[in-house]
Amino acid sequence: MPSVTVPPAIDSDRLWSSLMRMAEVGPSPNGGSRRLAMTPEDVAGRQLLLDWVESLGCTWQRDRAGNLFIHRPGRENHLPAVAMGSHLDTQPLGGRFDGVLGVLAGLEVLRTLADNAITTRRPLSLIVWTNEEGSRFAPAMGGSGVWTGRLDEEAFFSATDSQGISLREAIHACGEGGDLPLGEPELDAYFELHIEQGPVLEEQGHALGIVTGVQGIRWYDLSLRGQSAHAGPTPMTYRRDPLLAATALIQSLKEQVMADPQGAARLTVGDFQVVEPSRNVVPGEVRLQLDLRHTDDKRLAELDAAVERLAGAAAEAEGVELSLQRRWHSPVTPFDDDLIASLRRAADARGLAAPAMMSGAGHDAVHLSHVTPTVMLFVPCRDGISHNEAEYAEPEHCAIGTQLLCDTVLERAERD
Repeated sequence: MPSVTVPPAIDSDRLWSSLMRMAEVGPSPNGGSRRLAMTPEDVAGRQLLLDWVESLGCTWQRDRAGNLFIHRPGRENHLPAVAMGSHLDTQPLGGRFDGVLGVLAGLEVLRTLADNAITTRRPLSLIVWTNEEGSRFAPAMGGSGVWTGRLDEEAFFSATDSQGISLREAIHACGEGGDLPLGEPELDAYFELHIEQGPVLEEQGHALGIVTGVQGIRWYDLSLRGQSAHAGPTPMTYRRDPLLAATALIQSLKEQVMADPQGAARLTVGDFQVVEPSRNVVPGEVRLQLDLRHTDDKRLAELDAAVERLAGAAAEAEGVELSLQRRWHSPVTPFDDDLIASLRRAADARGLAAPAMMSGAGHDAVHLSHVTPTVMLFVPCRDGISHNEAEYAEPEHCAIGTQLLCDTVLERAERD
């Protein structure tokens, strides 16, 4: 780095204060956060961030998807920007760190450079992506998906929430749509700091993990339709019970996943609903939402075929009708080797052990990796808990991750 020989130290207390202040926006009942995408709480969190960057000499723009781009000028502003980012939207009962750490760590990098009067060769960008969680509007990682062109625009804007409100309507109602064309600005690289959302780093006693890629993910919506009937007069052999089909399917899928030779398969039944339930009525319809993951695309495809086969067999066994919709597929995603190496150098320079690891969760970095060099950095979260009000990351770990982010972003921004 020709203009900076020693990377500056971030302010860990300021970082933690910012995290706790953001947590006050849209608080949930038990100490977590509730800022669903394109709600007043989400907008308030974004505005707080803009209030903070106002004093840093940064400019900002929004695109039609509501993605927010905060721009810090460099010495050669014609060059593509080195970007940091994540998201501020949360699960309905989410935590204070998921996504938020990546955004506020980026803010701390900008603040640190301003404190030390450092102007990088390349400009810097801090990005807040729209609807990463997918909890209000499916699919997840929507803003980054439509920005990179990997998600169809109409599919993004026409997605509806449980009240029938479209994402297009929600963005308009919040005033978060902008004039920046989708796909702009061009980026030189993208860095995303995140909590691990799993137990590995904590169990191994590491403060950092260098993420080499993200496992593949498939989402499914299933409906099993039978026939409602009285619980008393209807013999078991006469019933067309979708609930029995659903539970048999879940058990069969669990057996498939547990038998995975790599031990890398993951199955989650994220939603299970009996339509118009009543204690003394055989259900007429059951709806399920499935999440299937693996670190190997070939094995994930085999499990996908198993979902279709086992769902058909369960429906046939109970005489019910099956509707299976594949809602979303994100393949296994490798990250950039040069950026991985830069994180390794920065960790070694500070004497930090940082194992290489695959991410078990999807992130905006997945989409970004298809259009620009991308890498992620993980810090532990207590007991591996995330998407939960109890989600917690140690202040020291947040600071270490942010310092490594600062070191590597600065190195990248000064390169020829």
